[in-house]
Amino acid sequence: MSKFVLRSATEQLCGVSHDEAHYLLNTQDQEKFFDRIGSEEGCRQLSQLFYDRVFADKGNPWFLQIFASSTKSEAVDNQYRFLVQLFGGPALYQQKKGKYTRLVGRHANYSVNLKAAQRWTEHMRLAIEDHTFLKHDEEAKDMLHKYFLYTAHYIVIASEYMRSDQLSGGTNVDTGRVW
Repeated sequence: MSKFVLRSATEQLCGVSHDEAHYLLNTQDQEKFFDRIGSEEGCRQLSQLFYDRVFADKGNPWFLQIFASSTKSEAVDNQYRFLVQLFGGPALYQQKKGKYTRLVGRHANYSVNLKAAQRWTEHMRLAIEDHTFLKHDEEAKDMLHKYFLYTAHYIVIASEYMRSDQLSGGTNVDTGRVW
């Protein structure tokens, strides 16, 4: 499956093109975006706001189960590191997880279907709205929302074509965790 076919299928599913979703990553202004989001502090805040919502989503145990292989603090830290690196900050994710691996491979062992992607993006949209550094930056909020909307749906589409040798995500669920 070519990346262009995957991108087209993702756009049809979520209504956002690859170019729209990745605009903030492909511009010369990536460092400025890192500043707009609040640098490392802003990335941590976005991750915390997001996972506060996810782990409080007790009415959707099917969704919460997707995150059962890590604690809330572990999930916040992983996403924080990823966002810092993604938006032009230090390579914190790589320092912890090793060589960067594709998001699809990292998420292949989880139940990330269309319903989960929609729930995930709703929590992220609300986290973006509550973000201190982004409160009055409609353009940055829109760019982030498009990025996350596209990426969540891309994971769903691309997961259908994963081979077992492409998996790099967690596989063990710690049933002893207290949420």
